[in-house]
Order: sequence, then structure tokens, then C-alpha cells
Amino acid sequence: MRDALIVDAVRTPFGKQNGSFRDTHPQDLAAEPLTALAERNGFDGEATVEDVIYGCVTPVDEQGLNIARLAPMVAGWGDRVPGVQLNRMCGSGQQAVNFAATNVMAGQHDVLVAGGVEHMTRVPMGSDGNSVTETYFEHFDEVTTQGEGAERIAEEYDFSRQELDEIAADSQQRWGEAWEAGHYDDQITPVETELDGETVTVEQDEHPRPETDVETLSGLPLSFRQEGNGVHHAGNSSGIVDGSAGLLVASEDAVAEHGWDPMARIVATEVVGVDPITMLRGPIPATEQVLEKADMAVEDIDIFEVNEAFAAVVAAWLEETGASWEDTNVNGGAIAHGHPLGATGGALLTKLAHELQRTGQDYALSTMCIGFGQGVATIIERV
Repeated sequence: MRDALIVDAVRTPFGKQNGSFRDTHPQDLAAEPLTALAERNGFDGEATVEDVIYGCVTPVDEQGLNIARLAPMVAGWGDRVPGVQLNRMCGSGQQAVNFAATNVMAGQHDVLVAGGVEHMTRVPMGSDGNSVTETYFEHFDEVTTQGEGAERIAEEYDFSRQELDEIAADSQQRWGEAWEAGHYDDQITPVETELDGETVTVEQDEHPRPETDVETLSGLPLSFRQEGNGVHHAGNSSGIVDGSAGLLVASEDAVAEHGWDPMARIVATEVVGVDPITMLRGPIPATEQVLEKADMAVEDIDIFEVNEAFAAVVAAWLEETGASWEDTNVNGGAIAHGHPLGATGGALLTKLAHELQRTGQDYALSTMCIGFGQGVATIIERV
């Protein structure tokens, strides 16, 4: 089986809800990583890329019509580059990269771009549907929200609001420290766009609040339950933002042909299904199974990304896997920079590939919880 290599990885800044990207069409936002990858790696998209695989969780209205096909055309790559949009809910962007890796490993393709896009301001979450068939209830007792799922996990593990707010404050402060240290410089491409009729350049994530501390968070109202009966609020849950991410995934032969210097090798991938009621436990078995597939242990992994959809998800994952919080989300997570649903998985793998290069560490693992009870995981190795 061939190796699948991450040649480069880049994302846009994440714009806050109704922020700097509010007048930017999702198709234009989706094209930005493609343009950046071509410029940074010196290739002609139309002549080089065999397919674009993009996650998008709400593929309707401005994000409809197969945005993965439209993105390379908007990027100026002509009409020969195909594209496919996929929806594995919150894990879509990471699943896109996993599918690209599988195609390269199987010898079906040599050069792919994978990642995702989500413009949560212009196409709100949930716009694509809000019900299930009555037949569902013949097999499962209820449908819950992700917020309620997070609250039930917090109840099961007896996590206090204080514990979860500590994770949230750490995420914000870590993002701030990483930004000031320049750790995001190579992975974020500035976006020139129109805002209120004027041309602006967006260079930085707009959602983070690095000055956040536990005391600040303690005063926020709960989001999903009444006071005294819940622990999650806007400050320890992921932010609603707009953004896109793309990774250039290639075979060893393509890397040699183009003279590229790859960043990482995709070692193993995994996807699992779990209870759809609490729904957010997926990262735990996904991590266990991808490690088993790679014949590795938690101790073999240097750094982790666990999507901070809600702080309880990360806390439960830490408790079950035995991984260290000090090695997890080291540059801040979705509580800080936000969670643009279809793009986040690509952004997490982008963070890990760049962090391995920066530190000289060897192995990284990304995992995400997913609505209706799934989990996705990927292990990469620095090359």
C-alpha cells in the first residue's frame, strides 16, 4: 500500500458570526485555501489536482450545488478539476482528508485537495433539516440536541462547571499565546474580501478572547439547561464562525515529480458509530480503534487535537484515554477559534501538521465528536 502524504495545509482566518465574512459568499471562502495551496506550492490547479473533496455540513442555499465542484472553478482552476461535497456532520472536514488519504493509498489518485467550508452566518446551522422519521423511534427512545448530549456526559462523569471552565479558559489563553508566538503564521492565509462595500483583508481569527479566565466564565448564563442543573454555556462550548481549510494530499511519486517537501504522512484513519442520544462519545472509541489499527498506544502520540465542541467532550476523552491535557489542543481549540462545522476537521489536521514541523515531534492524533453519535480519528507522522 502506498503512503499518503500531507504536502501542505492551510486555512482561512475564522470570522465571527456576522463578522468580517458576512458579505463573503461561501463559494469564495471555499476557494481561498485552493488558491493559497497553488501559490505556496507552485502548481497549476487545473493541470495538477485530480479531485477536490470538501466537507460541508449544511449544503443548501449558497452552500448547495456541490460547493466542492464550484470552489476550484471560483479559484480559477478551469473546468477539468472535479469536486465532491460530503457531510459527516462535525467530522466532515477530517473525513474528507481521510477519504483523500484512502484514495492515494489505494493507488486511485496521486494529487488531491481535501478539507471543507462552512459559512455559518450566511447558511445557519440546521438549515438542511430538523426532523427524523417516526420509524427512528422504533429503535431509539428520543432525539436530543448536542448541547443536551454534552450535559448528559458531564452528569455521567460528574464534571463540575469549574472543571469545564478551566478547560475553556486554557483554550482561550493557549490560542492567545500561540498567536503572539507566531504559531499560526504559516497555516493561515489572509483573505481579501468586501465588507460593507469596502475592501478589507482579514488576517486573524475573530472569535478568540485570550483574556478569558475562569472568573469571567463563571458569570455566563447556561445555554442548554436551567441554572443549577447544567454546566455548559457559550464560554465553554465551541464558537459559531465562518471559515474554510484545505490540505494538499499526494503520493510519494507525485511529491518526487513536483519537487514538493511534504510535512506529514497519514498513518491510519478510523470512524465509529456510538449511542445517538448522548451522541458525543465518539472520540473515545475512535481514538482507541485508530491506535489499535496503527499498533500504537496513547503514549506513542506526542500531541493531540480533540475538537472542543463542548468542554465535557474533551474532559471525558481525557479521562477515558489517559492522555495528558498538556499535550492536547496545545495552541487552543474550538472554544477559542471556533468551529466552522465542515471546515474544522481540516483545520485541526492543519494545526497538527504545522505543530509537528515546528517542534520536531513525531506523531499526532486528531479526533472529533459528531452529531447523531459518530466519531472520527486520524494519526499523522512528521516526515
